[in-house]
Amino acid sequence: MRRNVPHKLERGEHAQMHTLEAIIASLIMVAIIIFTVQATSLTPLTSSTANAHIEAQLQAMGQDMLNALSYSAYGQNSNLTNDVLKWDGEQYVWNGTTYRTVRNPGYELQDSSLAHTLEFIAVKRGIAHNVHFSWVDEEGVTMSRRYIYNGDPSNNAVVISKRVHLSDFDVGNTTEFAARSGIPDADPTDFYNIVNVKMTLWRM
Repeated sequence: MRRNVPHKLERGEHAQMHTLEAIIASLIMVAIIIFTVQATSLTPLTSSTANAHIEAQLQAMGQDMLNALSYSAYGQNSNLTNDVLKWDGEQYVWNGTTYRTVRNPGYELQDSSLAHTLEFIAVKRGIAHNVHFSWVDEEGVTMSRRYIYNGDPSNNAVVISKRVHLSDFDVGNTTEFAARSGIPDADPTDFYNIVNVKMTLWRM
């Protein structure tokens, strides 16, 4: 009996070692699987991450454009304000060469800083874009009309907006401006109206 005891202990120790090795190997495999899954879900090649990255880029690009156009030197209107003041109420579309009206394709959008910026930045990068002007009428109802329109945006489109404050002094002839643009004088004081410039950007 005494001679068999060391042999049994040796076999028990080997069994414990095998069990421990199996547990360690299993833990290593589980760790590798978890690491692989996490790495795959975070890679830029996945659809959701790529879309989020593109949307963030478009958001920053659009915000930079509107911020730059909203800058004004002391005593002068910003380029965005001038674009609103010059608007004739027409809807314009990009025809591959320039922005032209829907009703009269022979009429081109001219002297628009917003259109020039979109042509230089968005068009050259294959980025589709819409621009809407919205305001509140005399009855307090929000109205919206298209300034530049290039179709329905995709599900991954981003929207950036900037408000333009107009005074009677900025507008000049308030009656003529209201008839031309459709933007009414919302207040009997020197304040005229606030126009919200909403830009929508998406990848085609």
